[in-house]
Amino acid sequence: MASYPFLLVDAFTDVALGGNPCAVVLDADDLTTEQMQRLAREFNQSETAFVRRSEVTEFGVRYFTPAEEIPLAGHPTIATITALLHSGRLAPSANQPLTLHLELLEGPIRIDVLPPAAPSGLAQVIMTQRKPVFGQLHDPAVVLPLFGLTPDDVLPGAPVQTVSTGTPQLMVLLRDAATLRRAYLPAPAALDAYRASSDFFSPHLFCLEGATPAGQTFARHFCTPPDIAEDPVTGSATGGMAAYLWHYGHLPGPNFVAEQGHWLGRPGTVQVSVLGPPNAMEGVQIGGTGVVVVEGKLSL
Repeated sequence: MASYPFLLVDAFTDVALGGNPCAVVLDADDLTTEQMQRLAREFNQSETAFVRRSEVTEFGVRYFTPAEEIPLAGHPTIATITALLHSGRLAPSANQPLTLHLELLEGPIRIDVLPPAAPSGLAQVIMTQRKPVFGQLHDPAVVLPLFGLTPDDVLPGAPVQTVSTGTPQLMVLLRDAATLRRAYLPAPAALDAYRASSDFFSPHLFCLEGATPAGQTFARHFCTPPDIAEDPVTGSATGGMAAYLWHYGHLPGPNFVAEQGHWLGRPGTVQVSVLGPPNAMEGVQIGGTGVVVVEGKLSL
């Protein structure tokens, strides 16, 4: 019987049972794609990470939702580095930042690990996502009813558009937090049908209000079965959201705090930095800490 160590890590939080949980399977080199997909359904998290050897970077990792493999994901990246630190497979300096790379499905990404800071004692993990790509513009009259809303619920002048910093996400900027709270999926099958004819992985709805005084944005991220209904804190979509907001002039500066998950009882905080001017962005950095809540052995 083959066995694999795994950890369950809460990402974008400094307390257990906050943020977004992710299962991280270590030493997963001999697992097949089918096995990884089945295990992602077994763990039933929004994403599961499988860490492997790499010939081009320090580590390789593949990310799966219960439904499919995705090329890039934020909270599993925070969780993966947290798991590698916790297991001793990655040893940062006590006083100096550590830079490394992860080989993802579509190539390497840069990771910076900052030394643990008081009072949490947790290392800050910063992920540099890919150069933003602005995709399809969507008709609000078609998209907003998918979430029980109307075109008038969009912030005036804000386009509904697909943006990718590694994984394409549908960006919907709403008027305010009260409007965001009203959003839901009246017919998940209708969203699936629209996705099938479009260019995005999943939808990200957000507003220019934080859940706390520290936040500048708040967001909700919807999914359809077999994926979980609502993803608590989404790093890749936060990257696309940051690029969208910077490009369309909704941010006073390139650095801000994004909040998500509070209404699900899993508050999360993402430190965000956009790299480059609004018309020539080179990437987006998202950062946060992770907390290990479970260690175990997976037996197959």
